[in-house]
Amino acid sequence: MDHSIHACLLLVILQITSIAAVTNTVDVSALNALKHAWQNTPTNWVGSDPCGDGWVGINCSDSRVISITLSSIGLNGQLSGDIQYFSELQTLDLSYNKDLTGSIPPAIGNLTKLANLTLIGCSFSGQIPDTIGSLQELTFLALNSNSFSGKIPSSIGNLSKLYWLDLADNKLTGPIPVSNGSTPGLDMLVKTVHFHFGMNQLSGTIPPQLFSSNMVLIHSLFDSNQLTGSIPSTLGLVKTLKAIRFDRNLLSGTVPSNLNNLTNLSVLHLSNNHLTGPMPNLTGMNVLSYVDLSNNSFDATDVPSWISTSGSLTTLVMEDTQIQGAIPPALFSNPQLQTLRLKNSRLNGTLNITDFSVQLQLIDLQNNSIQNFVESGVYHNELILLGNPVCEGTGATASYCKSGQSMSSYSTSSVNCVPVPCPSGQSTSPNCKCSYPLMGTLFFISPSFSDLGNSSYYEALEGSLMKSFGTLQLPVDSVSLSKLNWDSNDYLEIWLEVFPSADDRFNQSVIIGISSVLSYQFIEPPPHFGPHHYLPYCSDSSVNSMSSVSLGIIIGAAIGGFLVLLVLTSAGFYAYRQRRRADRVINQNNPFASWDRSQSRGRIPQLKGVRWFSFEELKKCTGGFSEDSEIGAGGFGKVYRGTVASGQQVAIKRAQQGSMQGSGHEFKTEIEMLSRVHHKNLVCLVGFCFEQGEQILVYEYIPNGTLMGNLSGKSGILLDWMRRLQVAVGSARGLAYLHELADPPVIHRDVKSTNILLDERLNAKVSDFGLSKLMNDNGKSYVTTQVKGTLGYMDPEYFMTHQLTEKSDVYSFGIVMLELITARKPIERGTYIVRVVRVAMDKTRDLYGLHELIDPVILSGKTLEGFEKFVDLAMNCVQELAANRPTMSEVVKEIESIMELAGLNPNAESTSTSGTYEGPSKGTLYRPYSNEFCDYSGDYLPSIVQPH
Repeated sequence: MDHSIHACLLLVILQITSIAAVTNTVDVSALNALKHAWQNTPTNWVGSDPCGDGWVGINCSDSRVISITLSSIGLNGQLSGDIQYFSELQTLDLSYNKDLTGSIPPAIGNLTKLANLTLIGCSFSGQIPDTIGSLQELTFLALNSNSFSGKIPSSIGNLSKLYWLDLADNKLTGPIPVSNGSTPGLDMLVKTVHFHFGMNQLSGTIPPQLFSSNMVLIHSLFDSNQLTGSIPSTLGLVKTLKAIRFDRNLLSGTVPSNLNNLTNLSVLHLSNNHLTGPMPNLTGMNVLSYVDLSNNSFDATDVPSWISTSGSLTTLVMEDTQIQGAIPPALFSNPQLQTLRLKNSRLNGTLNITDFSVQLQLIDLQNNSIQNFVESGVYHNELILLGNPVCEGTGATASYCKSGQSMSSYSTSSVNCVPVPCPSGQSTSPNCKCSYPLMGTLFFISPSFSDLGNSSYYEALEGSLMKSFGTLQLPVDSVSLSKLNWDSNDYLEIWLEVFPSADDRFNQSVIIGISSVLSYQFIEPPPHFGPHHYLPYCSDSSVNSMSSVSLGIIIGAAIGGFLVLLVLTSAGFYAYRQRRRADRVINQNNPFASWDRSQSRGRIPQLKGVRWFSFEELKKCTGGFSEDSEIGAGGFGKVYRGTVASGQQVAIKRAQQGSMQGSGHEFKTEIEMLSRVHHKNLVCLVGFCFEQGEQILVYEYIPNGTLMGNLSGKSGILLDWMRRLQVAVGSARGLAYLHELADPPVIHRDVKSTNILLDERLNAKVSDFGLSKLMNDNGKSYVTTQVKGTLGYMDPEYFMTHQLTEKSDVYSFGIVMLELITARKPIERGTYIVRVVRVAMDKTRDLYGLHELIDPVILSGKTLEGFEKFVDLAMNCVQELAANRPTMSEVVKEIESIMELAGLNPNAESTSTSGTYEGPSKGTLYRPYSNEFCDYSGDYLPSIVQPH
């Protein structure tokens, strides 16, 4: 990547250009049209001269608008065709405004001078217009992380100056377009350096024509699609390639033998395909660092010699292959090696670790045939030999014959200072200053290393970020990295906090600058990090409403002498009003100032970016909490649907007097829990209200209600077997995040089908954290608690011993899995679903003989692929002893393997929508958030605590 090009590009984009004349009238009209089409535009968008008045995000040259850069400011609305009237526009960046929806207007093709089109992380949908191929000056095109559908426009092949092409993380379908006579295609992009197409639904083969020797491509990233056929040998002609990701597709055939011609290649991901033939020979690829060939069907072969001689290798992953024989001892002494994962293969003989690299953090050799183990000294890092014959005896290997423990992870520490306590909502920077940081997640797509604890990597990344912010003179005090994690796509996630140096929060102009640094890949991390994308966590508290210096302030300063007398005579009155205003702001920013400590057990909630709503605001957006707005009810009170001032639809849970939340403890717990955890399979807390005796929680609106309600059939949505597997894996991922990746880890304690909600695409979201508990500091020890939960879902070991662990959630999730199979309540007519299934199971029969228990909806003439494995997993989850149950991460992996068996891509978002189905019959009142919404026979069993 040429960072000097990026630096010049970004400086041009963000420059503040001097104005020689008032703004062109056509540009003024077009900006006003955008202003009327959008909500939450910058506060200084007033007046008739945007260039002269310095409108935030608008840069001009000689009275013409040349740049519109409005990332991360909360814009709401659609991109109208009025955009076409900016005839001199060179940059359009609307990234990270998740409430920007609709399609890209075809009229965008009229912007003939546009060089940079960046719409990352919004909610745009529909097809990418063919007219985008008319933008002949385009060098940077980033439309990733939206909901674009349809085919990749072949007209993109006309963009001869294109340097960066990123269409990843959308819903694009169809084949990869290549040129054919008069039709252009991606093979024509010989000057393009980056192809980012991962996490879509592309199908068909990879055309050999796509690659050629005159390309300068560095990244070819097509992971997590539905591509078929073989890898074309023409790939080996692109000598400039540094990273290849074809993993998580449906590719077959042999790996091209000329792949080792790619001597600049650092990262190679070919896992989770159907590749056959000999194991690829990667000899001579001297800078190859990260290799993953797992889950393919290569021919049985001895351990390849190249893995011992590749001196740059940091990570080797060859799980579920037919690799056999003894591991060469020289492999462990590779000076760069950090991770070796060869489980579920045919390795045998003696494991000899007498000499190993100080970098080596993990050796995972589970489920092989290793018979002996020899070591010199003690290997202190993680070695897993579980499932090998060597573990059948006792001795030196005993400590290695069990599941591994989590590895260390980097987190930015304080810099020669003592952290200070900060006001609610603020955080302490590494320089021990309190402020509202700009927060978000960096996703590194193809890093060439795997060590999450190597401080030198991440300190270098921090330095690169600070250098980039400093180059643009952005007022950044420091940055903090934490919560490092490999996600399900093998992307490296890093939680990033950027702290302001001047005020306690950034203004909008600075936020736009920081977002642009991250959007345009302006940072220069060590080369092993590779490209990234950024997902901000938006919080009003991180934004200073004073987004720019207005013209009025400038004029006021110029005539300040004239106003001295007036200021002096009114100083007392002004000070009084300012004091009252400050008091109001303090009360709004600290709505728990009056929190009853006797009821909240002595602490006020510690919040992270959750918005406070006034009671009057919520009353207004629900029509006075009218019956027409009611969408659910339970022992806690009622749930209402409303639309807040920003236009976002929300579900508003209002506690009634004497409900579970009346004590305040569960109310505070749920606010704190949901403000700390962020995952696509967890319900997002938008805000709360705590005034006038009210306790109200405001969530994102999840339109299709509870899993229990949908299993009953009354919602009008029929969940077939495939959709139930998607619900299972989604909710399992949410729980696995709570157990293993939340900081600190969380035990939900009330997992049940009424606490799993389905969004518009039937993706599962775990909800309701009122009973949740934080794990102990070591994340593994039990927590002794007062027993709470719901009968039928409760872990019997927890009920008897009062010792709560994450395995209690696993038990409850096993009950949910049985509900997915049977659509029955956990307890009805005095019988318990676990016992009923266990007694009826006959493993010698088809579907284990459970035909009479299986929900008829999923027995509608279709084969239930993976059903028996699903039942086995559910029954393992409900083992009486917690030690015998799997972890939630193991549950996730097993459900993913079941989905693959059923022909589903476990990493693809559900393509189902509730709009496919008819709703409830006319006259039926469907309340998707009501816990009483069910049609099971028998009495409804009350919870130990009221359902909430």
